[in-house]
Amino acid sequence: MRLSLGQELRMVQKQVLAPRMIQSMEILQLPILALQERIEQEMSENPVLDIQEENDPDLPTEPEEDERLSPDAPTEEERELVIDDGADNKDDFERLMNMDEQWPDHFDERSRPSRGEIEAAGERKLDAMANMAARPQSLQDYLHDQLGWFDLEGELKAMADRIIYNLDPSGRLPSRLEDLLGADAGEEELALAERALALVQKLDPPGVGARDLRECLLLQLTPGMAFYEQLQTLIAHHLEDLEHNRLPAIARRTGYSIELIRQVIGELRKLSLNPGGDFTEVPAAPVTPDVFVEPDDEGRYQVRLEDRRTPRLFISPYYRKLFQSGNANEETREYIKRKIHSAQWLIDSIEQRRNTLTRVSQAIVDHQTEFLDRGPEAIEPLKMQQIADKVGVHVTTVSRAVDDKWIQTPRGIFPLKRFFCGGTVSADGEEVAWDAVRLKLQEIIDNEDKQHPKSDEQLVRDLAAEGITVARRTVTKYRKAMNIPSSRQRRQWG
Repeated sequence: MRLSLGQELRMVQKQVLAPRMIQSMEILQLPILALQERIEQEMSENPVLDIQEENDPDLPTEPEEDERLSPDAPTEEERELVIDDGADNKDDFERLMNMDEQWPDHFDERSRPSRGEIEAAGERKLDAMANMAARPQSLQDYLHDQLGWFDLEGELKAMADRIIYNLDPSGRLPSRLEDLLGADAGEEELALAERALALVQKLDPPGVGARDLRECLLLQLTPGMAFYEQLQTLIAHHLEDLEHNRLPAIARRTGYSIELIRQVIGELRKLSLNPGGDFTEVPAAPVTPDVFVEPDDEGRYQVRLEDRRTPRLFISPYYRKLFQSGNANEETREYIKRKIHSAQWLIDSIEQRRNTLTRVSQAIVDHQTEFLDRGPEAIEPLKMQQIADKVGVHVTTVSRAVDDKWIQTPRGIFPLKRFFCGGTVSADGEEVAWDAVRLKLQEIIDNEDKQHPKSDEQLVRDLAAEGITVARRTVTKYRKAMNIPSSRQRRQWG
């Protein structure tokens, strides 16, 4: 291998996405709430963008599509990559300068907010901040407050706090005390940690500070509760047998009857496997549909986009006239030129997003009419490539169009991706969606004899009797994915 410094000339052919194509793909992928944030960000960064308020008497109706959109706007077929550097085109820019001549210049005193409006906006923000939900109390804060009830020496309290703030969200101690203290910890420090852990385990909620499931359950037992001794025996010595539903084996080793063991298991189910769960809040993400589905007069489902949340953008006539007037210097004119091109790209991208999402959603709804009529059991197998071929776009365009988008249907709100699923071939040669297979599998298991539950091999035969041919490993995979125990674990002992 030779290393050298020098100049070298090579010819290389490569594909480069134009900036407007990249922006178009980004806008297409945004859900409605993220699109609103993007528009607000662009409005704060680009002064030539303006919003038409609804029912604004000073502004005319929406311009025609041919007047609003640039003729060289990017197409929807992303497979036809644009190979250029995104340079400005003089003719296109002059056309942009002549756009929206019907928009009057409304940048006058009326557009400036008054002092009262500014103060009112500030008060609304303060009210919103005052009405925000306070941070909920954490498990660690709750346990730390309980330590104040005890008269503890400084070192013991510090060690208890150290253990508390090393608990996982479920309230368990995920590591050994030796690992928590470090390799250089002495016997006295380890004994102090044992005392502190015993103290933490006496705090509320019961079971907190446990190092494994067995200890967590034992900490929740209190003398006087029903089947106290039997619970201690089963948890301490037969937890694995309980997990695998081996009740006869437990009966042989303990001398308990099957009926007594079932009663003890009923009490065991009242104990918590996750003592810290009440302090772990999983916020529900807000869901705002991008698409709505409604039947028309003929009963055919039609889609419409949620356009009311997306403001109508246009290029400010003030800056356009400033550019055309010749009063601005060259630097200002160049700045306005760049900002107007950026604004037009954004307007084109939003319009293309609306058009693409509408066409893709309508194609999906047309294919899944049975799902909307009869429910999830009637869903049809569907691949993104089928929708791409029907709409006439690349499959990646379909993927971006449905990503993180939700659709409001007469049967509820669903993610658009919900309507894409694979399938298998039934005995009569028709395609059956995997979702339909799972629903049928759940139905068979729900109706089985619980004292003689069906094995996976029997489930395969029952599905075949329904005209659904699948392999046993497929049934096993779906059963585990649906959190359905095995036949041994589902059995109810008499």
